[in-house]
Amino acid sequence: MSDIGDWFRSIPLITRYWFAASIAVPFIGKLGLIDFRNLMLVPELVFSRFQLWRPVTATLYFPITPNTGFLYLVNLYFLYHYSTRLETGAFDGRPADYVFMLLFNWICIVITGLLMDMRLLMIPLIMSVLYVWAQFNSETIVSFWFGTRFKAHYLPWVILVFNFVIGGSFVNELTGNLVGHLYFFLMFKYPMDLGGRSFLSTPEFLYRFFPNTRGGVSGFGVPPTRRPVPQEPPAAGGGGGGRHNWGQGFRLGGE
Repeated sequence: MSDIGDWFRSIPLITRYWFAASIAVPFIGKLGLIDFRNLMLVPELVFSRFQLWRPVTATLYFPITPNTGFLYLVNLYFLYHYSTRLETGAFDGRPADYVFMLLFNWICIVITGLLMDMRLLMIPLIMSVLYVWAQFNSETIVSFWFGTRFKAHYLPWVILVFNFVIGGSFVNELTGNLVGHLYFFLMFKYPMDLGGRSFLSTPEFLYRFFPNTRGGVSGFGVPPTRRPVPQEPPAAGGGGGGRHNWGQGFRLGGE
């Protein structure tokens, strides 16, 4: 148990709480401690009965059944892997900026969910984070099932097809990809690469709650497309080394 505890404590702070909540809330619904129907996003109940917790619980809840269990585990892994990579990579030492990205993506996804009557929002938020990671590491070669290899830029769309095959729908993945693209475009691509005005910036109050631990300044000083991506030494077999050994690629179900 101490090994599990050490591993859990090694997860970056924001990812750790998100990961833990994404395990706890589904199991609360699975065990019947709270009626799972009270955890889902129902627009009429949000507006008419002011059940304002639903946008939050709908982001953390996922039904665990024999038909959905594998899809849940796959996306839980995506959450852990890509959120950890972002929080310790592009957003290293800048927790307020990372929290702002999650809040912006979440608000956009909640609005979309209310308009499209989406009951569950876990996958869209995870996919939005995965999409942002893929943009930061667009030239990195990643591996997927059956030895397929391609640039990380295509990974969100490959996963969209993958989840469609095993889950029968791509609305959640498409929503997450589009929201992730909106954040990355407004925050980085448009102002830094295209010379446009800056539409997004992290609110100052977030820096008071989540102060920078590196650099001492707010925001990003270097455009992500020009910031070098740290490369980890390859281990035997072609994978990355160290705790985060997916930096050189991604293979679902194996090292």
